[in-house]
Amino acid sequence: MIGGFDEIWRRSLKDPQGFWGDVAEGIDWTRKWDKVLDESRAPFYRWFAGGELNTCYNALDRHVAAGHGARAALIYDSPVTGTQKTYSYDELTERVALCAGALAARGVVKGDRVVIYMPMIAEAAIAMLACARLGAVHSVVFGGFAANELAVRIDDCGPKAIIAGSCGIEPGRIVAYKPLLDAAIEIASHKPDFCLIAQRDAGRAELIPGRDIDWDDALAAATPHDCVPVKATDPLYILYTSGTTGEPKGVVRDNGGHAVALNWSMSNIYNVKSGEVYWAASDVGWVVGHSYIVYAPLLAGCTTILYEGKPVGTPDAGAFWRVIAEHGVKCMFTAPTAFRAIKKEDPDGALIGGYDLSRFESLFLAGERADPDTIQWAERLLGVPVLDHWWQTETGWSIAANCLGLGKIPVKYGSPSRPVPGWDLRVIGENGEEAKTGDIGALVARLPLPPGSLPTLWNAEDRFRAAYLTDYPGYYQTADAGFIDDDGYVFVMSRTDDIINVAGHRLSTGAMEEVLSNHPDVAECAVIGVADPIKGQVPLGFMVLKAGVVRPNADIVGEVVGMVRNDIGPVAAFKTATIVDRLPKTRSGKILRGTMRAIADCEDWKMPATIDDPAILDEIDVALRGIGYGREGS
Repeated sequence: MIGGFDEIWRRSLKDPQGFWGDVAEGIDWTRKWDKVLDESRAPFYRWFAGGELNTCYNALDRHVAAGHGARAALIYDSPVTGTQKTYSYDELTERVALCAGALAARGVVKGDRVVIYMPMIAEAAIAMLACARLGAVHSVVFGGFAANELAVRIDDCGPKAIIAGSCGIEPGRIVAYKPLLDAAIEIASHKPDFCLIAQRDAGRAELIPGRDIDWDDALAAATPHDCVPVKATDPLYILYTSGTTGEPKGVVRDNGGHAVALNWSMSNIYNVKSGEVYWAASDVGWVVGHSYIVYAPLLAGCTTILYEGKPVGTPDAGAFWRVIAEHGVKCMFTAPTAFRAIKKEDPDGALIGGYDLSRFESLFLAGERADPDTIQWAERLLGVPVLDHWWQTETGWSIAANCLGLGKIPVKYGSPSRPVPGWDLRVIGENGEEAKTGDIGALVARLPLPPGSLPTLWNAEDRFRAAYLTDYPGYYQTADAGFIDDDGYVFVMSRTDDIINVAGHRLSTGAMEEVLSNHPDVAECAVIGVADPIKGQVPLGFMVLKAGVVRPNADIVGEVVGMVRNDIGPVAAFKTATIVDRLPKTRSGKILRGTMRAIADCEDWKMPATIDDPAILDEIDVALRGIGYGREGS
């Protein structure tokens, strides 16, 4: 796309129809749209109304038709099983077409829902693409989710079929998925017509006759199925995200806007072109896995990596460097928490020297706020741009990023850079008015949201309006808080409910975390606001130390208290912190600050469905009791 960043961003806001209409030419359509932007049901905007396409065709078949069938499409790399397999575009298209045929032979048609409950194996991506090929709507549930949580999702989307793996493999243990699936189906009111089970040698499952079908047998007997055109506004997938009511929200992603935005993002944000290798170290159960393991790299004709492993422990803190070196990764995308784990285990980066990273050009971080200390540590050791960027399950791709393909702009530590083309961001203060430059408030995006963002929630239009559109009419409520500086850089400081009120002063816990992370002994940290009878709320810090630190905990706590006082001021009232072995996180790496706050304030709380290890909360409880706080609830 011709023009510099500023010119392109301004055009995207001034002429969104012309801008996105031009971008959409990068996708193959079976029928062109009637309108680039349909505003007839505002604020429920729709992109490329009247257009028809098939997402799977754009991700696979068109590259084969262009003569690139021999190019590597998907590399499956599993240190937990010691296996690797590369699928060319020819091979992946063939496997996806057979999987689509196996589903179609059992009655799955356009518009049907299919739940996918699988570990990080190639079959997960194949299943997703097979659904897209048929025009069926997939809903991926993170493998190993508890049976009751899976049952809630089954009842909400009503799948005709469920595709599952027999088990997941974690370092040192096997997680049997099939018993969880069986229990979920027993709990759920809705029953699928059949289940397709991918058997793994590490833990084979017992199949239920008449309902369960072996994946290999089904594909061996299948006839390849062609791509089925769907409307641009038809749903591609439903992805459930946690809701404030405790009930999951089914984020809907459409076919047309999704394909257009993600295809554009690969070259313009990540500067990765057709034929180059891109790696998102995430899971297909999360939005990053949907957008940047499966769809975006393949839409752009790149090679994508599906990694079944961890940043540390499979086998060590050099795991990421091995993958980058072996597969020639140009750009990597992962969560800051992954790099904090690496920094904790290998603070000097000693393991990097054993790998050839000469083809590696950039690292993007998202999912948690990327603290400057972690970014600078990675920059120093890797010698490439390390860029924070900000987006959400709901948005499907970046809200703010340093768009390498449009010309890298200066980095401001603590900021995910400026709004991406298509995004018009504002900050709203407590009074409901637009905040002054530099003042913290609610970050909102002016409607319409760009293509690729959620058009609604599954079967919950009223909830969509209430959750995202009501508090700030004409804007999308991100539920993140922050500010925008004089240069237009966005600073996402915390979730809006993590802005704490200390004796009438609104303070960001994210700003305090930034100070704590600058301490040389701290690997990662979290700050929450806890109830205080005098000040209303006061901040409380949790710190995980780097490997090998042997100094007294009290000394480190005293030092960080002094650092916050010096950097933010006495108004922060930061006086208490505790050192813990680890922080409670979701499986995507987000720290469960809300749950920690509930434990500290003795509020009732519910075990988060997405928690990586429930036992950590017992450790947090003990740590809190040690500094005078307690827990009630379950």
